[in-house]
Parts: sequence; C-alpha cells; structure tokens
Amino acid sequence: MVDPEVLERIAARSAELDSLEEALVKQLDQVRAERDELAVAERVLARMSEQIAGERAAVAPAWAQVGGRAVLLVPHRGDSVDEAALPGDYRRILAIVRAAGGPVQVRAVGEELGLQVEVRGKLEPLRAKLVKLADRGWLHKRGDGKFTARL
Repeated sequence: MVDPEVLERIAARSAELDSLEEALVKQLDQVRAERDELAVAERVLARMSEQIAGERAAVAPAWAQVGGRAVLLVPHRGDSVDEAALPGDYRRILAIVRAAGGPVQVRAVGEELGLQVEVRGKLEPLRAKLVKLADRGWLHKRGDGKFTARL
C-alpha cells in the first residue's frame, strides 16, 4: 500500500509543474509575439532605409567606374534634386546658359569658360557635357544644336 503522504506530495508537485508549464507556455507566446513584432519592425526599417538611400542617391552626386576610372554621374533633374547635386563644372555651364538669356551655341559657352574655341577638340568634351545636361533634363537642346535653360 502506498503512503497517502507520498501521493499527496506527488499530486502537489504535479500541480506545481502544471502551473509552471502554463506560465512557460504564456511566456513562450509572449516571446514569439515580440519576435514577430521585431521582424515586422526590421522589414519596415529596411524599406525606409532603402527609400532614404534612394532619395540621398538622387540628391548626391554618384560615382561610377568606367574603364577603371571614377566618373561623376550627373543626376536627372527632378522635384527633389536641385543644382547643388551637380558637379561644379556642370553648375558653371548651367549658369552660363541661363545668363545668356536665350539659345546659346557650344562655342559661346566655351568662350565664357575660357576654352580655346578655335580648336574643335577642345569643344567636344564641352558639347558632351551640354548634351548630358540636356538628356538629364537640366537644359533643352534645340534642333539647331543650340541650348537653352529649362525653367
């Protein structure tokens, strides 16, 4: 025959363990819920970081590797991009075209910049910059090859 005191201790310990199990299950549910919240927060943070990085990249000049050399890229003109995002020489070109008050030829911009306009090879890199500014929305290239500032 089993001692009733032993049976009582077994029942008491079993009740303690049931209570502990219930508390641990509740705690495990809380841990899982918090982990789920952290996962959501991490996804939101990653999405916001990408968005902020994209906005910064649109404003800040970007560099790229071309033929082993670092080349500064000219950003597209947009609502969140101002002239400060342009490299200095491109800002200067843009200012010259705006100051002209009307359509301007590459040669005239070259003269303002102090280039040897008589040498065609000196104007071609400038023409490429003007075209790049036009392609990115900073200038307008007319059919006659002249450039005007966009408003």
